[in-house]
Amino acid sequence: MCDQTKLNHFKMEKLGELLHREYKHLTAIAVIFVSVLLISNVASIKILALGPFEFDGGTILFPLIYIFGDILTEVYGYKRTRKIIWLGLGMAVLMAAVFMAVAALPAAGGWDGQEAYMAILGWTPRIVLASVIAYTVGEFSNSYLLAKIKVWMKGRHLWVRTIGSTLVGEGIDTVLFVLIAFWGASWAGPGILMTIIVSNYIFKVGVEVLFTPLTYAIVGFLKKSEGVDVYDKGTNFNPFKL
Repeated sequence: MCDQTKLNHFKMEKLGELLHREYKHLTAIAVIFVSVLLISNVASIKILALGPFEFDGGTILFPLIYIFGDILTEVYGYKRTRKIIWLGLGMAVLMAAVFMAVAALPAAGGWDGQEAYMAILGWTPRIVLASVIAYTVGEFSNSYLLAKIKVWMKGRHLWVRTIGSTLVGEGIDTVLFVLIAFWGASWAGPGILMTIIVSNYIFKVGVEVLFTPLTYAIVGFLKKSEGVDVYDKGTNFNPFKL
């Protein structure tokens, strides 16, 4: 009984160290994660056409959010990823609020860029609203599935959980974002919206697949460098529990 008590005490100490330890690379990854989200929101205002594909400009960078989301969940676990997701969304809302406030304030007498400002950044609040709703549902679905599959497969076959969770998360994200951001716009008929949804989804999932070797390399480096590999056994997956 005494030995068992000592063992339980030792496990609790190790768990406490894991939860409160300082990580060398977590802050840098979180900064990249949030930065990519903000840049993608602004770039999404422009619709691009490359060959048969039409997609919003944010799609060029946005897949990196899911890649880094996979890396965060795989290495540091769902609980830490959850906090970073909310941090990114908070910064996106702040960005939209600042753009709206600047648009509402009176312009200086010699400045004639109000129409240009509104044409570009006037869309930003709606884009951010679409991003917040779509990304919240999509990224939490992605992180949840990756964490669950990791436990289920006992850490084997990383590619299965990164690609599998992305297929679901990016699908939800893409449909919600395009419909909320562009529905009702003068140029956005049903056919164009469907083309954007399909093009975005194919591009985003394709990037995830192509970046799989790099994801493996980064995950391997972080696990070795940080000395951590979190399995979310018994984790509370409520996205609102911080």
